[in-house]
Amino acid sequence: MTELTLLDPAVGFIEEEIDPALDLFEAIERLKREKNAVLLAHYYQEPDIQDIADYIGDSLGLSRQAAATDADIIVFAGVHFMAETAKILSPAKKVLLPDLNAGCSLADSCPADAFAAFRTRHPDHIVVSYINCSAAVKALSDIICTSSNAEHIIRQIPEDQPVIFAPDRNLGRYLVRQTGRDMLVWDGVCIVHETFSEKKLIRLKIQYPEALVLAHPECEEAVLRHADFIGSTSGIRRFSRESEHTTFIVATEEGILHQMRKDRPDKTFIPALPESGCNCSQCPHMRLNTLEKLYLCLQHEQPEIEMDEAVRLRALQPIERMIEMSKGIG
Repeated sequence: MTELTLLDPAVGFIEEEIDPALDLFEAIERLKREKNAVLLAHYYQEPDIQDIADYIGDSLGLSRQAAATDADIIVFAGVHFMAETAKILSPAKKVLLPDLNAGCSLADSCPADAFAAFRTRHPDHIVVSYINCSAAVKALSDIICTSSNAEHIIRQIPEDQPVIFAPDRNLGRYLVRQTGRDMLVWDGVCIVHETFSEKKLIRLKIQYPEALVLAHPECEEAVLRHADFIGSTSGIRRFSRESEHTTFIVATEEGILHQMRKDRPDKTFIPALPESGCNCSQCPHMRLNTLEKLYLCLQHEQPEIEMDEAVRLRALQPIERMIEMSKGIG
């Protein structure tokens, strides 16, 4: 095995050759025990990482786990804003992200300085920000939400209170339609969800006439209008598990299909297709995390998420408000 190359911030992950004979699953489990570490993984991670995770979930579930864990180390197999959220909730714990370059196109579409200027122009508005944003944007927000609880939270805000919703315009517009609230919506998008093709979805519906369409609210309205169920990743998983139907077309990142197939191997799950010629719907940022990077991350306890304490404290308030307003949501 070659000698460790110290983490280069420009690279974003530990570079070290791994013995090909090493059983990575066994090695990761051993390191988790030795270091009292917990592995949290989002549904959009590759199947191997999902299979070794201690908890798999969507943003709301992962936030709750990060706040509740008694582990000394949290390894977050997800993207940067998710690991930041874990650090905001558990400042005394070491929070690791296998690859610091695992960012988020949606979070990147809402720079904190531009958002601060936008908020200043609308001082009478309360700011509800989707959890898919940076810690700096969370610190500028009044309430954080996820796709699981967004509608529930919006309906708790007095109707005469103007609302800014950021950063996802598709989720924002969906919430406007669902709640009737005339919110001011930031113009941000997810590169995966905005690319699903309505034309290809219609073709799949013709090919599989018995299939129900399950869609994430980050999708464009042209896709959502064909959906039989719209919900978060956890909601989509739960619906497909409990439904009497046996065939589903799924319009979200295809990583969720791994858990859906494990839940119900007797059912058929078909990924919706993007506009491009590629037949995949994978988030390139989520897939930067690999089993090898996860092992090296745990072994060397790098890369570590660090955060300015003043920003963390400001960002904590709207997250805690979300958790309080979300009680009773599964």
